[in-house]
Amino acid sequence: MAQGKILLKPGTLCTSVKERTEYALQCGALLSIPTEFEFVEQDGVRFLVRILSNLNRKKAAKDKQEKQSATAGEEFNPFLPYEEDLFVADISDTHVCILNKFNVVDYHLLIITRAFEEQESLLTLEDFTAMWACLADFDGLAFYNSSKIAGASQRHKHLQLVPLPLAPSGLQIPIEALLTSAQFQNSNATLAKLPFVHAFAPLNSNWVRSPLAGAQATLEIYHTLRHAVGLDAKQSGAYNLLATREWMLIVPRSQEHFQCISVNSLGFAGALLVRNAAEMEILKTQGPMTILKNVAVFFR
Repeated sequence: MAQGKILLKPGTLCTSVKERTEYALQCGALLSIPTEFEFVEQDGVRFLVRILSNLNRKKAAKDKQEKQSATAGEEFNPFLPYEEDLFVADISDTHVCILNKFNVVDYHLLIITRAFEEQESLLTLEDFTAMWACLADFDGLAFYNSSKIAGASQRHKHLQLVPLPLAPSGLQIPIEALLTSAQFQNSNATLAKLPFVHAFAPLNSNWVRSPLAGAQATLEIYHTLRHAVGLDAKQSGAYNLLATREWMLIVPRSQEHFQCISVNSLGFAGALLVRNAAEMEILKTQGPMTILKNVAVFFR
C-alpha cells in the first residue's frame, strides 16, 4: 500500500492539543473522568494504579450509543463521523487526530483512520507514519489494543497516544526499570522479569526527523516482533502493542479481564485502572504483575 502524505505541520501538535482541550472542556465535548491514584509494587515494578471516581458519564454515553445502534440497525461508530469539537489535527491523507472524549489522562489522543478499518486488522505503513508524525512533536507512549480481548472498546481502527511521564513522580513509564534487562536474540529481545510471552525491540529516536522512513523501519520491526511471539503473519490475533520514540513492546493476549479488572495496553506499561475499592483490593491481593500474567499468554 502506498504511503500517505503527511499533512501535520512540524511543531504544531502540542499547541493544537492544548488549545483544543481547553475549547472542548468549555463546550462540554470533552468529558474527563476524575481519578485518584496510588502505587502498588510487585516484582521490582512500582505500578501506577488509577481508581475511577465517576463512571456515570461514560455509562450514559454507552447506553446512548446502544440505543442509536438499535435504531439504525447497525453498530454506532463514534469516529465516523468524529465529533468536530474533539478534532485536533489532520495527520495525513489517511489519519486524523482527535481527543479521547472520556479521558482519564490529560491530553490523551486518538489516531484514527479516516475511512473505516477493523481494529482487528494488521497495522500498516500508514498507521506507523501517523504515529511517528505525532511522536515527532509529542513525546508520549503510543499504544494499540488489537481487539476486544486486548482491551479495545471500538471497532474502528485507532492507535492511542498519551504524554510522558505517565505518573507525576518516579519513572516516566513504570516498567522502565525492566528495559535494562533486555536479552537480545537477533533483532528482538525479551525482558527477563516479565513472566509472560512478549517481544521487545529498540527504536531509533532520530526517526522523529523522518516519519516516513521511521514508519517503514517500524513496520518491519512490528512484523518481526509478531513472528517472535507466535502471531500469524496474516491474521491479527489478540495483542497489545506499546511504542515510544525509543522502543516497542508486543504482548499477545489470552483474555480481556482478570476477574472483574479489565486490562489494556497501558497495563503492560505498568499503569492499571480499577473502577472501585473492591477492584483495588483484588489488585493488591493478587498483585499487578500476577494480573498481567493471567491476561497475557504463559511461557510454555
